[in-house]
Amino acid sequence: YQAMNEVFSEYFKDSPPARTCVEVSRIPRNVLIEIDAIALIT
Repeated sequence: YQAMNEVFSEYFKDSPPARTCVEVSRIPRNVLIEIDAIALIT
């Protein structure tokens, strides 16, 4: 996770977007997943 944070901070220095990160290396086959989405209406 630390390596991902380092790369992420290179691209989003001032105002990073919200994010969700989960490990999926041991996720079973044919399992349902959840996807997060965040939007801003201006």
